[in-house]
Amino acid sequence: MALTPPAPASPSAWRVVWWFGLVSLAADMVYEGARSVYGPLLAALGASALVVGLVTGAGEAVALVLRLAFGPIADRSGRYWTLTIVGYGLTAVCVPLLWLAPRLGAAGLAFAATMILLERLGKAVRSPSKSALLAHVASAVGRGRGFGVHKALDQVGAFAGPLVVAAVVASASIWAGMAVLAVPGAVAMVLLLALRRRVPDPAAYDAAPTPERAADARGWWAESVGAGLSGDFFRYAVAASLTTGALVTFGIIGYHVTVDGILPVAAVPVLYAAAMGVEAVAALVVGSVYDRTGARVLLVVPVLVALVPALALGSALVAVLAGVVAWGVAQGVQDSTVKAVVADLVEAPRRATAYGVFAGIQGLLAIVGGVTAGWLYERSLVALVVVVALTQAVALALLADTLGGGTVRRSARRRRAG
Repeated sequence: MALTPPAPASPSAWRVVWWFGLVSLAADMVYEGARSVYGPLLAALGASALVVGLVTGAGEAVALVLRLAFGPIADRSGRYWTLTIVGYGLTAVCVPLLWLAPRLGAAGLAFAATMILLERLGKAVRSPSKSALLAHVASAVGRGRGFGVHKALDQVGAFAGPLVVAAVVASASIWAGMAVLAVPGAVAMVLLLALRRRVPDPAAYDAAPTPERAADARGWWAESVGAGLSGDFFRYAVAASLTTGALVTFGIIGYHVTVDGILPVAAVPVLYAAAMGVEAVAALVVGSVYDRTGARVLLVVPVLVALVPALALGSALVAVLAGVVAWGVAQGVQDSTVKAVVADLVEAPRRATAYGVFAGIQGLLAIVGGVTAGWLYERSLVALVVVVALTQAVALALLADTLGGGTVRRSARRRRAG
């Protein structure tokens, strides 16, 4: 009688965290490599600063707001892996297709904007599911550290991608830089499919047992806007989203340094790569601090966001570089530790929904912030700096009130005790 070969041993939790990080590393080479030149790319197709702000702001809004739909879809269907794979696939395909934009004549700008928005749709499709999968595994190693390490690996790709694009732009063109990103896109998909095969159920790594999803009569729409989520969660989501909406997009920064002649186009991806390096270090450091001291470490974010336009949109290169460093640190905290806090506030069966609702609130403010930043940039930099500073004063007050007294830790303890 033929013997059935034994199933391969499950990889360790840290190995799975790293594997998820390597998938994100390759995918980030694709979309962060492209994102590093969106400002000059759109300008080359005839876009104004307002259009650049609109497209990049709308892109962030698509990536965030549509998670309102894809979070509940993931929780209701349980198809976390399927949605993760589809979302990464959109990124792997749409970015290289930007190569076609200048070949389409007058339709090139509309085509490029569409590809950018579709790539951001891929982010919306995959992010709630991927974050929910990663939250299970990260619980075994410390969520702050797990999300921080994942973000750091993610940022290695975000650092490498712009450098690859910079090299191709310097030797050929922006459009050739988009075409070459098809290679890391293919690598990301191969790694993701291999991870899915080895780890079909990341919930097995969760330190706390995953409760069954309660049956209820809430409709899909009610669930998609967060019916049943706690007041602590919503207060935190609004406070954190004010910082997201006011953080000037790198599209505006890239547009500024090229149009004002501060840097040549080929240097913009290098500047972006430096910001990604800063972001990676910030994610690791702040994630570790969060695990030791709690969520009050996030109070630094509004201060950083307020500094960005005052520095990065100036006329001196030194000020621009300082502003980009502040931008990178703010991004690193927002994309790592902020997500760890959500996992501590919401029980596992509703985490994808919570990530979707959280991102939806962020997205609504992101598109307002992107359009407002582009509009004010063309009229008054002083007004832009003042508006951002005022919104961050409000954000700081809300975060201090929400995170004061250990609200997040108490919520996490209540969930574990329950």
